Amino acid sequence: MTADFLIHNTSEVLTCAGPAPRAGSRQADARSIARAAVAAHHGRIVFIGFEELVGTELSLTPDAIVVDAEGGSVVPGFVDPHTHVVFAGDRREELRRRLAGDSYADIAAAGGGILSTVIATRAASERELAAVTRARLDDMLRCGTTTCEAKSGYGLTEEDELKMLRVIRMLATDHAIELSPTFMGAHEVPTEYRTRHRAYIDLITGVMIPSVAQAQLAEWCDVFCERGVFTPEESCEILACARSAGLKLRIHADELAPSGGSAVAADLPVRSADHLIFVDRTAAQRFAAAGVVATLLPIAAFYLKLNRFAPARMLIQEGVAVALATDLNPGGGFSPSMPFAMALACFGMGLTFEESLVAATINAAYSLDRHDRVGSLEVGKQMDAVVVHGPAIDLIRVGVDVIRCVVKKGQIVSC
Repeated sequence: MTADFLIHNTSEVLTCAGPAPRAGSRQADARSIARAAVAAHHGRIVFIGFEELVGTELSLTPDAIVVDAEGGSVVPGFVDPHTHVVFAGDRREELRRRLAGDSYADIAAAGGGILSTVIATRAASERELAAVTRARLDDMLRCGTTTCEAKSGYGLTEEDELKMLRVIRMLATDHAIELSPTFMGAHEVPTEYRTRHRAYIDLITGVMIPSVAQAQLAEWCDVFCERGVFTPEESCEILACARSAGLKLRIHADELAPSGGSAVAADLPVRSADHLIFVDRTAAQRFAAAGVVATLLPIAAFYLKLNRFAPARMLIQEGVAVALATDLNPGGGFSPSMPFAMALACFGMGLTFEESLVAATINAAYSLDRHDRVGSLEVGKQMDAVVVHGPAIDLIRVGVDVIRCVVKKGQIVSC
C-alpha cells in the first residue's frame, strides 16, 4: 500500500482503537502496541502495526513526510468536547478576587461572571473575535488538541449569537483544529431580560434556534441547567425545541449544586451531560442505561476553587462512559491543555492514566459524534496524532514540554 506520511521508531503507540464509547472496565483499554509504526495516505491511516512490517507492506511516495519518534510514544490527537473558546474581554481580575476568597456567586452578583463577558463580546466585531479566538486555538493545538467543540453563549441576542457561530464557521475553514459548533443562547439570562425570564426563553425557542438551524451554523445545542439560570423544565423545553430543529443535544448539569440537570440529560436523552460535580449514583445508573456520556471538566473545578471534583470513579463503576474536556473559558477554564485535564483527572478524580487517555480521545470523540473519524489511531480514520518525547505517561508531567509534534490529517501542524 502507498503512504505519504509515516511515524516510526516509537517505543509504543497507544491507539485507543475499537468500539466507542468505552465504559466500565473498558474505559482503561488504550490498546498499546510496542514499537509500532503508523502510516497514512491523503490524511487517512492506511497502516498501523509493528515497525518491522513497514518495509514489506508500505511504499512511501517520494515526497512522503517521515517523523522519527526517536523512541518516544504516539497517542491519538486529543478531542476537547467542551469549550467556550470564542469570547472577547478579560476576566483575570476575577481570578485575583477568587484567590482572595470571593466565590463564583459573589463575583457574579458584583457584575462579573458571564454577563461581563457578554458586554465585551457584543462590542467586538467578527474580525476581532476571530483574531482572539485563533490565538486560543493555537494554544490548544500546541497542547495536542486536534478536534474541539466551540460554543456560542456570550452574545445572548440573535445577532450576537449568530456572530459568534459565524466566527466558528470561519475558523473551521482555515485552522488546523477541527471545530464542532454548539449554539448556547441558554448560557445565561441577559440583563435586559432579568425581569422577563419567560420572554427570553421564547426568544431562544422562537427566534434564535430557528435562525441558527436555517443558517446551518451549529451542530449542537447546549443549556446551562443550574439554580438561578435555567430550570430543568426550561432546559427540557429549549433542548426539545432544538432537537425538533435538527440540532443534537448537550447539557451543563449539576455543576454548582444538584440542579436536576442530570434527570433532564437522562430523560431526553442527550449525547453528553457535562460538569456533573454533584451527580449521584441514581443518575449515573440512568446515564448508563440511556447511553449518556459524562463529560467532566476538572480544570474548571480546580480554577473555580469548588473544593471537589466530579465523581469519575463512581461513574465508571456504574458503567458510564467518561470523557474529559478543558472548559476553556474566560472565567474558570484558564488552561487550554488536555494533558492538564488528564493530570487532574488522575490525581483529583482517581482515574488511571489509560482511563484518562481514553476519556481525552475516543470517548471525547464519541461525545461529539465524531468517533467514526477521530479519537483513535486505526485504519480508515484521520491521521490525527500527538508524538511524545518519552513514554506516553509523561503527558501528565505538568509544566514540562513533552510534546514533540502534533499531526492533523497527515500534516505536522505544531512542533
